[in-house]
Amino acid sequence: MFQISERIQIPDHEISITAIRAQGPGGQNVNKVATGIHLRFDIRASSLPERYQTRLLAVHDQRITKEGVVVIKAQRRRSQEDNRQDALNRLRELIQSVIVPYKSRVPTKPTYGARKKRLTNKAKRSRLKALRGKPDA
Repeated sequence: MFQISERIQIPDHEISITAIRAQGPGGQNVNKVATGIHLRFDIRASSLPERYQTRLLAVHDQRITKEGVVVIKAQRRRSQEDNRQDALNRLRELIQSVIVPYKSRVPTKPTYGARKKRLTNKAKRSRLKALRGKPDA
């Protein structure tokens, strides 16, 4: 089981991990060994709660396809195991970003001093513009 938070877990069979040849660091080894990781996670077919699925699908992230599949390519590290852990951590961060509930906006009012200052500046500006006109003859 892949642990996302204290209450949310994803069974291992829902996450598809395949090894690929990495493009990053690795020296001569990069041409011989598949150290990169290609992780796929189908949001709609997962056991995530419905509200998290809809939030994930609503996120505008280039890693989420139109079909609702998260695709993460990890090739930053030199070893396959490090890249595997990196890909899983990035998936965890993506899912945790939608778990946090949205804060509702608390409407505020301008203070008495702010209103007074705005009206004073408005009156000054009005007088200044009135003086720009042609003088009465």
